[in-house]
Amino acid sequence: MTTRRATLSAVRVALAAAGATLALVGCGTLPPPGAGGARACGSGFETFERDTLFFGRAIPSGGQVSDAEWTAFLDGTVTPAFPQGLTVIDAAGQWRGVSGEVVRERSKLVVLLHARSEKDDAAIAAIIGAYRQRFAQEAVLQERQAVCVRF
Repeated sequence: MTTRRATLSAVRVALAAAGATLALVGCGTLPPPGAGGARACGSGFETFERDTLFFGRAIPSGGQVSDAEWTAFLDGTVTPAFPQGLTVIDAAGQWRGVSGEVVRERSKLVVLLHARSEKDDAAIAAIIGAYRQRFAQEAVLQERQAVCVRF
């Protein structure tokens, strides 16, 4: 029975890996920004970048970034850089810091949809730098994907 379970488990893992591989096959198919990407997205869609920024709220020296401090950062730093809109999501995250310890913390995710530009890249870098400096953060995770959008 144990051998059968191990075999079934191996089959499930192989099927999951195959499914993940098939799902990822199309991930690199969008052309680079500015290369006529709207046609690759299909009728009525435009190629945009989706940047998701992960802001941890634990302060290394102790305490948390308060709701008021977060709102002030969002209103004073993020919103002026992306006045066309953004999404903020509450999250619970964990990661391993340079000390080797696992840090669990309340987090905020900011999702930005925008046309790719040097101006937006610089604005995102400035947002990340400002948060790291203001709240003594080791890092802010940035995830970027090319996406097709329709408004």
